[in-house]
Amino acid sequence: MTTLPRPTTTLTADDARRIVLRAQGLLGAPDRRAGVRGVLRRLGAVQLDTISVLARSHELVPYARLGAVGRRTVEAAYWTDTHAFEYWSHAACLLPIEEWPYFAFRRRAYRDRPHWHHELPDGAYDQVVKQLRTEGPLTATELGGAKKTNDWWDWSGTKVAVERALMYGEVVCVERRGWKRVYDLAERAVPAALLHDELDDAECLRRLVRLAGEALGVGTRADIADYHRLRGEQVDSVIADSGLVPVEVEGWAKPAWADPAALATPPRGRHRTTLLSPFDSLIWERARTERIFGFTHRLEAYVPKPKRVHGYFAMPVLAGGRLVGRVDPARQGRALVAKQVTLDGPKAVPAVARALTEAASWVNCTDVRVERVDRPELREPLTRELAGLLG
Repeated sequence: MTTLPRPTTTLTADDARRIVLRAQGLLGAPDRRAGVRGVLRRLGAVQLDTISVLARSHELVPYARLGAVGRRTVEAAYWTDTHAFEYWSHAACLLPIEEWPYFAFRRRAYRDRPHWHHELPDGAYDQVVKQLRTEGPLTATELGGAKKTNDWWDWSGTKVAVERALMYGEVVCVERRGWKRVYDLAERAVPAALLHDELDDAECLRRLVRLAGEALGVGTRADIADYHRLRGEQVDSVIADSGLVPVEVEGWAKPAWADPAALATPPRGRHRTTLLSPFDSLIWERARTERIFGFTHRLEAYVPKPKRVHGYFAMPVLAGGRLVGRVDPARQGRALVAKQVTLDGPKAVPAVARALTEAASWVNCTDVRVERVDRPELREPLTRELAGLLG
């Protein structure tokens, strides 16, 4: 068993929180020159999800860091010239194309996997690859049909084959068209210098652990493992050689590791005030979010409506480096509707109003309406604050 060095640096809980915010691009001046691609490379992974309320989650993530960047600009930044690829990381994620070699360990694991939920019909895999070679890029529908019935998981043989090819790394998703994946051969889409599986599993893990530590700023073993959904023992096997350094964080019960560059300079600068996607990497892991922000976050979209506490797509509100409330939004015509607003207290009112008006402007809404506020006495102050901002 490897003996790990003892921490020589102790951080306060506030130090750790600010380091985390800076690492995630939410403290300090936004890097508008690097833009959306810079956000993706900084985070290392941006989660995808089918839910679209204000916008889809992969649009909300750069918005939270850069402000009102155009939605077409976001899509173009991800897909133009294959700057990103889709793969299984924290979940289904957009990943910088430079990370392609680091996921060789996962591609190999999929190729060696003995059991699958869907059976692969004889000949379907070769047929999909042949068709993409001669006709691609194509959607699953264009390849021959995505589903046998309307049931979500009732995939056609074509869909099973092309998704298996994506997991194996022979095929990549090169864009989304009406939220449908558009597939092409990896040999055409991935730059030749990156299109290899030469890194062994240990080197892949070492690099992903280092990238996770850089994106987190500081995190526990569980935090680092969760970022790209590694197993704890995989992290253990490489963390001593990852370049991350052990630290102690006051109030954290578990040992932590930090990006040494994050420790070199104190985190300073302006805090973003913004709505966060429930799938934002700042709040991916519930225990980490509670530890850093004292904030319990849970997506309730899949919770039966009568049992929801904060709403279908409740978006945490970040302000002053804290999570100060939640908004469950909807759009009705040119109005952004706050179906439910949860506030930590009166001091959160200006921040929530500002976050709502900025988000409304971004999605071309000219009005903001509030339906419910968890503290009825704060409804009038919030409405008044919104009126002042909307003019």
